[in-house]
Amino acid sequence: MKAVFGPAGNSDSFYAAGHKATVEAPAWLQSLGLTAYEYQCGRGVRVSEDTARAMGAAAAKHGIQLSLHAPYFISLASAEPEKRDNSIRYILESARAVAAMGGERIVAHPGGLGGLSRAEATKLASVTLRRAQEALDAEGLSQVRICPETMGKINQLGDLEEVLQFCSLDDRFLPCVDFGHLNSRTQGGLNSYEAYAALLDRLHNALGAERAACFHAHFSKIEYTGGGEKKHLTFADTVYGPEPAPLMRLIRERGLTPTFICESDGTQAEDAAMLKALYESEEQA
Repeated sequence: MKAVFGPAGNSDSFYAAGHKATVEAPAWLQSLGLTAYEYQCGRGVRVSEDTARAMGAAAAKHGIQLSLHAPYFISLASAEPEKRDNSIRYILESARAVAAMGGERIVAHPGGLGGLSRAEATKLASVTLRRAQEALDAEGLSQVRICPETMGKINQLGDLEEVLQFCSLDDRFLPCVDFGHLNSRTQGGLNSYEAYAALLDRLHNALGAERAACFHAHFSKIEYTGGGEKKHLTFADTVYGPEPAPLMRLIRERGLTPTFICESDGTQAEDAAMLKALYESEEQA
């Protein structure tokens, strides 16, 4: 097995090439040598079952692994029970959609702290995640893996340790390690081979070899301020980072097989192809 690479949603060049429907994306991505795609439901799960199945058929035909980004509205530690219940509903709707597509992973933002301490928010979010998994199991969607995402703003729930704590709740959970987010909330801390190696070591120690090998990942360069993430950039940026080459070297050296989804601003397909080229250059080294 190898790592797989693809974009989050459709890049500007997809539309510039004359494409209009997302169901056309798998064929286009295959032509670029890419092997993954993350369907975007950040503003709500609005994909019909027919469209989801058509998307899945196209992905299967063209060798594209599908995942889905759940709505941004999710707030696992909200002080309002109704918002926590809605968060479970959003996760369930996302699971239904990705299952209809033949995919197995949904990425979920943990949300804010809800006025709680970080420890209290993590505890409440953990209860909500357990309930979400129970809802998936009750509906026969046990194969769908919830991927809590590391977040980019310091005042949000979802630093690396919090996400790893969430993943300790159920062996099916996988972390969505957003390297740009972690670089933002550590003020440029992911700046070397050694820093990446320490992060991957932490995944291995917390999750075990199997889950640490196949984790889900987002990668983009991101502008940040003192509060963390500000704006997604492209790989053309030379100021902020993180730089992908040392990470791709480590992924090859360790034989890891993550799914890398690129979230660059408008150039996500091209930058995903660049990630893949860096990974494959290490393969030949």
